[in-house]
Amino acid sequence: MKIWEGYGSEHSNNLIMIGKFKEVKEAKEALQKIEKIKDQVQKENQSGSIIVGGITDRYSDEMLKLFKELEIHNLGPSDLEQFAFDISIEQKENELILTTDEIDVAAFFKILILEGAKVEIFSRHDYPEEKKSESV
Repeated sequence: MKIWEGYGSEHSNNLIMIGKFKEVKEAKEALQKIEKIKDQVQKENQSGSIIVGGITDRYSDEMLKLFKELEIHNLGPSDLEQFAFDISIEQKENELILTTDEIDVAAFFKILILEGAKVEIFSRHDYPEEKKSESV
């Protein structure tokens, strides 16, 4: 008899990350950076340059060019696959509200912090009464 052990995503994290900026403009700029990186990751995932779930240890020339343009110097190659996961991002005035079932959100955290946000992260499983826009 063979016993199979595996790990799955049966348990959703129902994670919320809220970045509160001093100005609406700052939230908009951070959102634009995230969207540009997501777009580039999607292109690279489709071309096979990035394999979600695989080992990514190098940047493409296009990604390096984008990071230079966006002045982002803190994301590692392994952070990039996080932009391929299912994550919802909404801007409400000076806040960015990210929701996902994933637990690995370090790339988004790095961008929000470096763009000047005050960040709060929590699971709605533990804090269901929290309203998304009133959490920070």
